[in-house]
Amino acid sequence: MQGKPSNHSTGGRPMRHAAARTALVMAMLCCAFFPALRAAAQGPDLTPAGRQAKAELRDITEWYEAVGTIRPKTETTVEAQVQAKILDITVRPGQTVEKGDILVVLDDRELAARAERANQALTSARATRNQAREGIAAAKAAFDNAQANYQRIKTLFASQTVTAQEMDRTEAEFLRAQSALVQARDGFEAAEGQAAQAEKALEEARIAAGHATIQAQAAGEVVKRQAEPGDLAFPGKPLLILHTGRSLRMEALVREGLISRVRPGEVFPVRVAALAVPGDNPAITQAVPALGDSAPGLAAEVEEIVPMADPLTRTFLVKAALPETPGLYPGMFGRLYVPMGSRQAVVVPGAAVRRVGQLEMVTVTDGGEARNYAVKTGQALDGGYVEILSGLTGGETLRIPDGRP
Repeated sequence: MQGKPSNHSTGGRPMRHAAARTALVMAMLCCAFFPALRAAAQGPDLTPAGRQAKAELRDITEWYEAVGTIRPKTETTVEAQVQAKILDITVRPGQTVEKGDILVVLDDRELAARAERANQALTSARATRNQAREGIAAAKAAFDNAQANYQRIKTLFASQTVTAQEMDRTEAEFLRAQSALVQARDGFEAAEGQAAQAEKALEEARIAAGHATIQAQAAGEVVKRQAEPGDLAFPGKPLLILHTGRSLRMEALVREGLISRVRPGEVFPVRVAALAVPGDNPAITQAVPALGDSAPGLAAEVEEIVPMADPLTRTFLVKAALPETPGLYPGMFGRLYVPMGSRQAVVVPGAAVRRVGQLEMVTVTDGGEARNYAVKTGQALDGGYVEILSGLTGGETLRIPDGRP
């Protein structure tokens, strides 16, 4: 009879399989992590190659990012100065206009009729004034005649040539003539005042009729159209919005704790993420780039600080002028950088740092030997440098492998 396999031999086979699987997994893990472990090892490398650089201690500036919006320095809202129906709007958003170009045409029939009525009223007032002037002349002639007669009768009465009754009658005629002259002069002044008022009314009517055609007061670009032909235009209703001039500025909100560091006339860096300027990260350095510098980023000069904090956000509105830059448009999002202070940090060329898996490594040479050290990097700085938060103390000599910029 053939014997059955013992329980001992059948039970050992799964154990051997499990051990084999464990060994296989360990081998795979060793193969995966062996390069990183070898790179992180502190063992000496006796074959240094590439150029060398120093880990330096520098004072770097810490910046506060004040978010804001690009806006035009001058924004013009076009409104009607009279109430009338819109006949035509000759421009569209994005269209550039010159000073004196016609923007909006209003219905001027009612305004023209008002001007005609004012003209007729002026003609009537002038005629009344002329009549009053003639009345003064007649009253003056009558007064002169009555005065002369009064003086004659007065002389005769003194010599007792005429009676007292005749004297009284002549004196009454003289007084009536004097009163008529005063009334004529008052009437002329009133007529002259009415004529002057009619002239002003006519001038106002003509000015109102001139407002039926709205012209551009300065060269600029139409950015918004808020009315259409057939709408009723009236004072206070915006019809168009124009950006006049080419100058733009950054309007940013700076927190109240830093507003003492911002003064009119000071220059601060500005970053506009959507702006097509060289480099991924605009340079933010202690030396603010000069206007027109080809380096990435912009420089803004503070022109105005609104002297009142927003009670909700506890921030101040800061307005800073920007240089003329292609591709920069109103409404873009930007950041104004305000320095908060400086601190000392270790900095190295970015090319000296290489990534091995999840580790950031640098190679330090000392006495002809090279050793690999794990470091932790911070912010990127200008000139291709990077901040080292831990792993170096400054003064070390680093090796930059060949082929790195």
